[in-house]
Amino acid sequence: MPRLPYITDEQAGETPLVTAIRQRRGGGLLNLDRQLLYSPALANGWNALFGALRRELTVDPKLRELAMCVVAILNKADYEFIHHAPEFVAAGGLEQQIEAVQRMEAVPLEASMFSEVENATIALTMQMTREVQVDGATFATLRKHLDAAQVVELVGVVAAYNMASRFIVALGIEPE
Repeated sequence: MPRLPYITDEQAGETPLVTAIRQRRGGGLLNLDRQLLYSPALANGWNALFGALRRELTVDPKLRELAMCVVAILNKADYEFIHHAPEFVAAGGLEQQIEAVQRMEAVPLEASMFSEVENATIALTMQMTREVQVDGATFATLRKHLDAAQVVELVGVVAAYNMASRFIVALGIEPE
């Protein structure tokens, strides 16, 4: 159950902000948006940040979505996982990989299921989410595969989706 009632379409209205959110979402508002709209300033900044994270980065979308899914599992953010697991598969990830990520808290991941850069992405995500600090070996492996901008982008994705998962879980936002 959400901690606050979802803002309805009628309550949201057709402001430039709501129009921008609908455009980014492909026409509708998600339950997440219906909570964010309690604070137009927050909703506006969120829309800009997450729009850039989803559409303007140079890092491989498969790595981006993998990081989002790992964050979701570590933070018990089902809402986030439900939205990003299909995106990971659409970006070239395998169903077996997403199933392994979904079980990773109970069954350790098999490194052989993932490429070197995917394993480094998982390590980065786990370290940033659980410990904040990231070891040098993880960064060195990422740098073998990604340029500096892509490393910054991937770190930004992990940081932002940790924020998103914490917001979603704290407010009890339900999947659509």
